[in-house]
Amino acid sequence: MRIFLFLFFTFSILGNAQNPVSGIVRNTSNNKPLPFATIHLSNGKTIIVDVDGKFIIENTAGVNNFTVSYTGFQPETIVLKTNQKFYSVKLSEKAQRLNELVIGGNPALDIIKNTIIYKDINNPQKKLNSFQFKTYNKLIITANPDSIRGDIDSVFIYEKVGARLQKLDSSDFKFKKIIQKQHLYQTEKVSHIQFSQQQGMKETVLATRMAGFKQPIYEYIGLKLQSYSVYDDKIELFETKYPNPIANDALSYYNYKILDTVFLGNRKAFMIHFKHKNQNRKAKLEGILYIDKESFAVAKSVYRSKGILDISATNYLTYYKEDDTWFPEKNTFKIVKGSNKGDVKILGETIKFTPDEEEVEDESKKQKKSASDFVYILSESKNFETEFNTPVKIKHQYIAIDINEDAISKNESYWTPFRKDSLDVRSMSTYSTLDSLVTKEGYEQKIKIGRKVINGFIPLGPVDLELRQLIKYNNYEGFRFGLGGITNDGFSKIIRLNGYGAYGLKDDGFKYSVGQSTRIGNFSGSWISVSYTDDLQEIGSTIFDIDRKRFRLYDPRPFNLTTFFSHKTWKAFLETKIIPKTESVWQLTQTYIDPKFDYTFQAGDKFYNNYNLTTASLSVQWNPFSDYMQTPSGRIESEKRFPKFTFQLSNTLPGVFGNDLNFGKFDFRTEIEKKYLDGQKTSFLFQAGIAFGDVPITHLYSISPNTQDRDAILQRLNITGKNSFETMRFNEFFSSEYVALHFKHALRKIKLFKKVNPTTVLVTRATIGDSKKQINHSGFAYKTLKDGYFESGLEFNNIYNGLGISGFYRYGDNALPTFNDNISVKLSFVLDLGF
Repeated sequence: MRIFLFLFFTFSILGNAQNPVSGIVRNTSNNKPLPFATIHLSNGKTIIVDVDGKFIIENTAGVNNFTVSYTGFQPETIVLKTNQKFYSVKLSEKAQRLNELVIGGNPALDIIKNTIIYKDINNPQKKLNSFQFKTYNKLIITANPDSIRGDIDSVFIYEKVGARLQKLDSSDFKFKKIIQKQHLYQTEKVSHIQFSQQQGMKETVLATRMAGFKQPIYEYIGLKLQSYSVYDDKIELFETKYPNPIANDALSYYNYKILDTVFLGNRKAFMIHFKHKNQNRKAKLEGILYIDKESFAVAKSVYRSKGILDISATNYLTYYKEDDTWFPEKNTFKIVKGSNKGDVKILGETIKFTPDEEEVEDESKKQKKSASDFVYILSESKNFETEFNTPVKIKHQYIAIDINEDAISKNESYWTPFRKDSLDVRSMSTYSTLDSLVTKEGYEQKIKIGRKVINGFIPLGPVDLELRQLIKYNNYEGFRFGLGGITNDGFSKIIRLNGYGAYGLKDDGFKYSVGQSTRIGNFSGSWISVSYTDDLQEIGSTIFDIDRKRFRLYDPRPFNLTTFFSHKTWKAFLETKIIPKTESVWQLTQTYIDPKFDYTFQAGDKFYNNYNLTTASLSVQWNPFSDYMQTPSGRIESEKRFPKFTFQLSNTLPGVFGNDLNFGKFDFRTEIEKKYLDGQKTSFLFQAGIAFGDVPITHLYSISPNTQDRDAILQRLNITGKNSFETMRFNEFFSSEYVALHFKHALRKIKLFKKVNPTTVLVTRATIGDSKKQINHSGFAYKTLKDGYFESGLEFNNIYNGLGISGFYRYGDNALPTFNDNISVKLSFVLDLGF
């Protein structure tokens, strides 16, 4: 974002502000804000102040005055004055206040109880057999230019003899010039929403436009900012779920009171304020429900969550008399910085928020804000062409969002009818500026290249060069140099060729792989492939075929490995997403295995030093709670939700292509991850496997040990792995069946110095297992995990320029006799490519 702001300073575009004014409503007696007071503008429009009593009148054209009212207080009328941008309105209590606790109890509770009772009758998704409508959405990242001082400041360095002018800081001045002429960013979208009781809900994107990009970043199209329905059990605001104030158990969470009765259209509605009972709770919701007086349906809702981010969402509904239904008409969603003192990064770190100061009466005591402190995100949606109980046919209902092939190629004439209000000058300037800027600077191409680099490739024309093959090291091969790659769409969209070649200096051996894939299904993402590989592999490693190889600049474990086996493998496999919410690999392999260490395996009355295996396998990744998006270039997981499940079943085929051993394996993994807006993250991994039959050491489970068998702690110093047991020695344990648990909780970054911002991670791991037929393995001694294995530790990651340090301790029945032997100290490195 800093790059964008710096470049925007070079542009000069004419702009037009709408003279907005802001203010705050307070109680005269105690100076406290009056949340959700009503403001009646002289032009007939009405707005509601927020939970802090603050308000903004975005457009004062045609507005001469406004009147502020609040239940139990005398209304006040304020006349707008030229050049006054902020109004502090104070209301006095009436002589006879309305008491929310009247005879018979709190009337708001009776209204809410009836709303809960009748919510299934009023919920359109339960009341109507089907509905469909189109919606136009616009999202902008912007700031109010009138809130920015725009001064040129003098920056001084104070010395013993006085102050010396260092520079003139013109960043605020330049920022205001830009924000007066354009937004920082914006997108638009037109969608067709369909719903039926039998098939659920689906969004089809008819048109989409993202400033600066010919092909939009599809992940942003699938960004879910708020719940669609006001009747959901949980209200979701920016990936955080809160108890719905009209959920069945809502009365145990919220307090309610009537603020007013108002007319929405020609229907009278109760205006009810709700507030979470536990105000110490971090994730709490507050707001207003407008409840229809006759039907007890929700006619409008305002939700506000103020914490790390200050989030507000308003849902407007329209009453359809023929169907006796309140149905969504439009919604707004706004994010500004909340109470956190540090920066908050959201939307893939695209925008950073800085602190929002609390209101202070004495202007001299307020801390000066920089221009970027006023940046906010605003999303607005408007529904139209609404139809009820008409035939609805939803194709591929498991796809939540389907983007039409021509959605990204609509011209300006297509967009105009959908824009109920024409784009203002700032919006039009945003498109022209960003389109020009992104084209000139090649940002779209840079993003494409960045995505490939993250996955371990560098595009070179029609071929993507594989970075992970360039150089490696392990104890058997020594330094290994290689070259590999895969063809991209520039070569062919239906044919892929891939391969690599590598040479190990220590073992003086050449390894290679060649393969070819053909696309057989575009919608299902199906590819059929064949390959041949002659290479090495670590013994006891658990590999899920469905896993994509993640690029890592380094892989620490092979630095200390000594036990490998060579394999020559023919492979035929099918990759497909044809089963809803899954990816799967169906595979047949024939391989010759030769262990590169002293080893003999007994199967029945036969002894093997090497062996042939013919194996059939199925590997499935199932994400039942995630939402998927079908784009013109393929299917993506638009909203990742946990838990995720991975299954793999493999079995050798006796008598097929010279297979020597008869055994099978079943592997399972589930992942849970929770991210918090303040930067914390909790992750949980459960993994289990069972191997049955005559299983050689090469195919048992070693569950990723990652420390050396040496006496001194510093002699065991190496680099942390991913989900490795950091205190377990290499080749210490092998299992034919096991379960393992990995728990991590990353705390917020601690800012110690300018470049020292470590992240503390709490880690605990545990596993238990067994090894059947251990006597059949000769020349290779190992222990079992019958008594379990436990370790815990602390990671201090990214202390300086990506470098960190961690410490782990081994305990339980498999702890070593000497205290120091149970301690493992590791280095860590986090590579930030800036994408």
